[in-house]
Amino acid sequence: MSKTIFITGASKGFGRIWTEAFLQRGDKVAASARNIETLQELAAQYPDTLLPIQLDVNDRAASFAAVQQAAAHFGSLDVVINNAGYGLFGTIEETSEKEARDQIETNVFGLLWVTQAAIPVMRAQGGGHILQVSSVLGVATLPVLGLYNASKWAVEGLSETLATEVKDFGIKITLVEPNGFSTDWGGASAVHSEPIALYDGVKAALYAGLTPDTIGDPAATSDAILKVVDEENPPLRIFLGKVGLPWLSQVYADRLATWEEWKEVADAAHGGAAVGEITA
Repeated sequence: MSKTIFITGASKGFGRIWTEAFLQRGDKVAASARNIETLQELAAQYPDTLLPIQLDVNDRAASFAAVQQAAAHFGSLDVVINNAGYGLFGTIEETSEKEARDQIETNVFGLLWVTQAAIPVMRAQGGGHILQVSSVLGVATLPVLGLYNASKWAVEGLSETLATEVKDFGIKITLVEPNGFSTDWGGASAVHSEPIALYDGVKAALYAGLTPDTIGDPAATSDAILKVVDEENPPLRIFLGKVGLPWLSQVYADRLATWEEWKEVADAAHGGAAVGEITA
């Protein structure tokens, strides 16, 4: 049975690829983008099943209006995919206030506004599925992407919490964790801070590790996304690409080893039995 999909950031990259995959199999898609002219060709090809919506996710009122428009147009929303976002390249010291605020505004608050708009629609219809496009960098970090890392860690905490809050409404949450892919994320869509030469070595080491074998083909992700949205019991988290799981398995092994090493210090910090009333 066909599904109704609302997806942000549909003009390029994952958003465009997944939009086309949904349409090709007969789903109905409300595709939002800052510039909907980029969707004109698809709209002509799928006039009955594609609804282009102009949207800047940073605008909370516009995000709510867009979700309402999509739900009214198609009669329901089975799946909402928060895909809009971009990468900010720069060390912590290099990052300007505006760059930092803009990164969090789009990657975190933009996702939050669309999510808040989708919840009452899905609750009223008895369920739905929200996919949050995070990153492997929402679970571990790389240098030179500090604010991007921070934005995705925020998405992780927000979405994991949300999953427990909306479960009884029949709403499911999935965090999508891509490793590096050859999209515009690291190219035309990226923002670069004013460089400080002292960090040239850190940047060179980062870029040296980005070999062709570590970068995935975005077109290959469609089948995974289709499988996730069709799954009756979807996972809270799913990796896209072959790099994330091995890397993060080692990251977590190292974390656990460190935590165990400091366990006695942690336990001692707990103190004795609690005295008086326990409050949250």
